[in-house]
Amino acid sequence: MSEHETRAGAEPDILAELQAEVARDLADERPPVGGPAYQVAAALVLLAFGLLAGYLAYGYGLGSLRRPGPGLWPFAVSALIVVLAVVLLIVGRHLDDAEKFTKASLLVLAGGATFVGLGVLLPSIGFEIPAVLLCIIWLRFLGGETWRSTIVISVAMTAAFYLLFLYALKIPLPHLLAF
Repeated sequence: MSEHETRAGAEPDILAELQAEVARDLADERPPVGGPAYQVAAALVLLAFGLLAGYLAYGYGLGSLRRPGPGLWPFAVSALIVVLAVVLLIVGRHLDDAEKFTKASLLVLAGGATFVGLGVLLPSIGFEIPAVLLCIIWLRFLGGETWRSTIVISVAMTAAFYLLFLYALKIPLPHLLAF
């Protein structure tokens, strides 16, 4: 048997061992399984969210396909969320791959709350300060980034969105800075 044939035969063994080790590591890091009740709970939360968002979008006015109102796209997305929530509600009772809620699940709620905070602060103090604060909270406190990368990314992201929304898309956001 040649040296090349020996090495070629050993490579699949090494690859199989590496794949098995990665699979074990991923299994160790996976949160505990929640079961069908968690699937149904998630579906009900999404259903409520989709219905509320659809109601609010309808209030903005749907317009028509030729002259869409400001609520048309949010309403369409809300309708899609409702349809997917109903599908999850129907099939979710037979699935068991949902994760249990843990302390890490609260990070999602914190992220959502800070995003709502951005929306509340935007009309009163403009876009820049709430956007930088949102990025700082998400990167440093929810994501665990270093202070250096948090500050650099927060300022760069806010500047990029500022230029995108105000100048490229010409969306009249309340803002403090004028260039």
